[in-house]
Amino acid sequence: MDRFDAMQAFARVVEAGSFTRAAQTLHMSKTTVTQLVHQLEARLRVRLLNRTTRKVNLTADGAIYYERVLRLLADMDDAESSLSSASALPSGRLRVDVPSPLARLVLIPALPAFHARYPDIQIDMGVSDRTVDVIGEQVDCVIRGGEMTDLSLKARRIAEMQMGVYAAPGYLARAGWPAHPRDVAGPDHRIVGFRGASSGKLLACSMHRAGETVEVQGRYVLAVDDGNAYLEAGVAGLGILWLLDYMVSAQVARGELVRLFDDWQMAPMPLTIAYSPNRHVSARLRVFMDWVTELMVLHGPMS
Repeated sequence: MDRFDAMQAFARVVEAGSFTRAAQTLHMSKTTVTQLVHQLEARLRVRLLNRTTRKVNLTADGAIYYERVLRLLADMDDAESSLSSASALPSGRLRVDVPSPLARLVLIPALPAFHARYPDIQIDMGVSDRTVDVIGEQVDCVIRGGEMTDLSLKARRIAEMQMGVYAAPGYLARAGWPAHPRDVAGPDHRIVGFRGASSGKLLACSMHRAGETVEVQGRYVLAVDDGNAYLEAGVAGLGILWLLDYMVSAQVARGELVRLFDDWQMAPMPLTIAYSPNRHVSARLRVFMDWVTELMVLHGPMS
């Protein structure tokens, strides 16, 4: 038995919650992963995992051993990274998941500079607005807008993004200009609805001005769950929409969208990087998170 492989397999089973998912992420067969964990338990003479048909849970001894294994694997990773000049720069595969507008408008255009700095880091980028199971899907980190609701993850807030209310000139020519945010919910107007991937609820618009606060829901002819589709629906004149300013800078410059209610303000949306607290923050993940933070400060949609 290779003790390193066995410890790595054990840690991955704990993080994934099953032998099958652990085997997939390790690119091993389920039989091999199972045998490694069995051999590890036999060597230690303790049961590390309680297995049922639906899930795998740590025993009391397993929980203690898991924490020590994480520290040991982290130390080995750091040691290997500092052995030679060839490995001085972080390397390896990094799995991240980001919202599609942020990927298209901010991250991907800046990635050539990142890869020039870290040429040996391979990024697998999931581009979506869905809720990702960071631990179960073995994702190194996710970048999300809005308040973090999953308290099981560690999170780093990296930006406060300004928001506004917009509409296409063609829509305003048909429906008229709303004089007050309450008019958006009136009979003459429609919105483009945006449904949160996790809650399924429509994103409401809360605005304030000189002590007055108004929350607008509005009626829609189309609701979507993707940021890019949401923006395109607004440009097509399907209704009023509220979204991040950085997403519409090009459309406003071209005259495809107009900002409404300049004397009203919306609370900024936080942008957060989240990752599993049970996994070692590798050098490649650390430099990626630092790079994204730096990008938001220098070029990103900061308040």
